[in-house]
Amino acid sequence: MTRLSVEMLAADTVEPITSAGHAQLGIAVLLGIAVIVLLITKFKLHAFLSLTIGSLALGAFAGAPLDKVITSFTAGLGSTVAGVGVLIALGAILGKMLADSGGADQIVDTILAKASPRSMPWTMVLIASVIGLPLFFEVGIVLLIPVVLMVAKRGNYSLMRIGIPALAGLSVMHGLVPPHPGPLVAIDALGANLGVTLALGVLVAIPTVIIAGPVFSKYAARWVDVPAPDRMIPQRASEELEKRPGFGATLATILLPVVLMLAKALVDIIVDDPEALVQRTFDVIGNPLVALLAAVIVGIFTLLRPAGFGKDRLSGLVEKGLAPIAGILLIVGAGGGFKQTLIDSGVGRMILEISEDWSIPALLLAWLIAVAIRLATGSATVATVSAAGLVAPLAADMSTTHAALLVLAIGAGSLFFSHVNDAGFWLVKEYFGLNVGQTIKTWSVMETIISVVAGALVLLLSLVI
Repeated sequence: MTRLSVEMLAADTVEPITSAGHAQLGIAVLLGIAVIVLLITKFKLHAFLSLTIGSLALGAFAGAPLDKVITSFTAGLGSTVAGVGVLIALGAILGKMLADSGGADQIVDTILAKASPRSMPWTMVLIASVIGLPLFFEVGIVLLIPVVLMVAKRGNYSLMRIGIPALAGLSVMHGLVPPHPGPLVAIDALGANLGVTLALGVLVAIPTVIIAGPVFSKYAARWVDVPAPDRMIPQRASEELEKRPGFGATLATILLPVVLMLAKALVDIIVDDPEALVQRTFDVIGNPLVALLAAVIVGIFTLLRPAGFGKDRLSGLVEKGLAPIAGILLIVGAGGGFKQTLIDSGVGRMILEISEDWSIPALLLAWLIAVAIRLATGSATVATVSAAGLVAPLAADMSTTHAALLVLAIGAGSLFFSHVNDAGFWLVKEYFGLNVGQTIKTWSVMETIISVVAGALVLLLSLVI
């Protein structure tokens, strides 16, 4: 069973761990989030401990048995670390290889030489959008972060001026454009046309990413003026390298996971036969773990060997690359644990039951349901799957274009206001060296802009096509 199938099953069929009514459950969610924010901001408690305590508090407020709350939290933590943690680790190794070999310097120097200060945010959003097309958001983050941080540091740019466009490019692709898993699940559930959804998704994505990326980054840089955190920039080896890998070889290594995952997505669409050998083959080589692992292995020959690295230095390089991410893994894992506690408490089901009585236009209804589930559970995928399942009957009488717009409305709503119950929130916070308030002012606001702008564009398109 695929990871998406498991999430769909969890969202649709698992009995909640509490019998609390809607009012008690809603209050429990607010109090659980308040506990986390208060512990981090007021008492300066580490985010991992705060998320753990907040999850237990949520269960207690909701009247759930604490043994079941603990089981939900640890299951969520484990699945998040299993899925995202390995990708973060491989990305950290690849980033260290890029830094120590001089490959990252080669990429950064080329970007700085070719792009003017005025065009730099636009360059970053373009790079992120292209790289993010076939990638899971987390994979795109770990591939782009070293480049983003080094460009900001070397070019003396505000981190938000460079980082927000990159994050916007990744997030918009993730929520609106197939072959990302969220849009694909919604397309399947609603019986929408993939080609039409892709075309309209790109049409909506372009203005959305411009507004949420380069335009919003001007204001984000004023609100949160922070430098690139030194601890997250892979430090180059102390000795000067006599030579470093070429730009072409470095770029090919970075893009290898992108190519492998895009190839998998295309084969899935064209072949569409899970039993076919070619599709099964590409399902393996296009898996995010295998694709990143392949890039690390290829990087030994394209990055380290040209820089004069021997076999004896590889183990030490990997160890140094993994050291800075231990805290990130625990925090992101705990964020996943809190999210799973919310889901198992029945928050998603509560939103669905309440929304059954809403009498508003289908596209707006789909967006609002996805927003509500996203806010409550922190999971864009659960929001997409649940909202698509609820509004699927409405798509039966829709035209091809309006069914595609319904998919995009759900995708837009699923990105609304990422906050402390979203593992992605903690990923961005730790990589960029921000506090909770700064992350909300930048990342959370950016996600909300993407959701609102994309949702508004979908509604406008529905009036003219």
